[in-house]
Amino acid sequence: MLTLTATARPYIDASVPVLREHGLALTSHFYRRMFAAHPELRHLFNQGNQASGAQQQSLAAAVLAYAANIDNAAALAPVMTRIVHKHAAVGIRPAHYPIVGRHLLGAIAEVLGDAATPALLAAWDEAYWLLAGELIAAEARLYQTVGTTPGALQSLVINRLEREGDEALSIWLQTPEGGSPGAFRPGQYTSVEVTLPEEGAGGGLPPLPPLRQLRQYSLSDAPDQPWWRLTVKREAGLAAGVPGRVSNWLHTHARVGMTLCCSPAFGDFHPELAGDAPLVLVSAGVGVTPMVSVLNTLAMHKTQTTRPVVFLHAARSGRHHALRADLVAARRHLPTLHTLVCYEHPLAEDRLHVDFDRIGRLDLRAALARCLPDGLGEADFYLCGPQAFMRTQWQTLLGLNVATGRIHREVFGPDLLDSLM
Repeated sequence: MLTLTATARPYIDASVPVLREHGLALTSHFYRRMFAAHPELRHLFNQGNQASGAQQQSLAAAVLAYAANIDNAAALAPVMTRIVHKHAAVGIRPAHYPIVGRHLLGAIAEVLGDAATPALLAAWDEAYWLLAGELIAAEARLYQTVGTTPGALQSLVINRLEREGDEALSIWLQTPEGGSPGAFRPGQYTSVEVTLPEEGAGGGLPPLPPLRQLRQYSLSDAPDQPWWRLTVKREAGLAAGVPGRVSNWLHTHARVGMTLCCSPAFGDFHPELAGDAPLVLVSAGVGVTPMVSVLNTLAMHKTQTTRPVVFLHAARSGRHHALRADLVAARRHLPTLHTLVCYEHPLAEDRLHVDFDRIGRLDLRAALARCLPDGLGEADFYLCGPQAFMRTQWQTLLGLNVATGRIHREVFGPDLLDSLM
């Protein structure tokens, strides 16, 4: 339970409007400051998101959300759980927290100048360590539950590759002995490590050393299989230093027989498969990957599944619809499954198949009226896709009086925490 002292609380409350105005400048300065002092930490952070500014925006939103909701445990709890899983996936250790705290407080002092009084800095020092203590304890429990240590990776062998339309590549991974890499819950992800050639420093300076990077990819098949499958989207037209370098590296370099180093499975986006209330899976683009893991798991255990399952997916066309074969198979094996697939711009070849139902964007309200004609009841909703897509679906569900506790989302990349703002 996060409880500030009476001395610190007024300063944290007063920081909310300041963070709204200066939060991005503060977090940008924080990262520059920390990486200058600790370049060895760059591998823990997505340098593409650093270059694009997405990570700085995400941290600014997180700090603001923390300050604005510090007394609202119900609002902060799911966000903290998500952060704990993300931290564990990249191997965050307790020793990292003093470094972050020192440079965050230093950035506050340097960006705010005279406004950063000793009392304000003391309040933020208290607030930071209050949060850090909660995260350190939760991460320790998660490492123990998973049976791993911070940063531990296992070497896995690629035993199959398959193109999924124009954009995606499915990668099957097994242990060197040919077995499953480990247990996971459908909807979870693994961190994949690659080493990228770093862009040169320029100006006649020696080239920078190769950069180790970790990226998280949802596991896109059922846990019962003797493999893990990742389905990775290629990002088109990438400039240097923007998000997508690791994904494109996998598209270019992955070969059968190659070894990839991966973390255990993490992530709090995993639907409860038992129960009677409808389970509604809403995705767009490569956001289909965790949803297919859920579908395949349900299909393998169809005799144990009685709850209605609604699968709603949006793609630009059939060439951008990954894992289509899995959806076709799920339709055959799951009698409680209702599906609706929308292609925004279907191709001529798409009209020869029955893999999509509607032309245009997904209208969630209309789709639910079709797939759940008796009403939403106590349905649970799981969203995954581009942030703008999920924001639209989130607002639609709120308009249908769905409680926020029944809406779950998986974010590929930094989360701007819209639901807390």
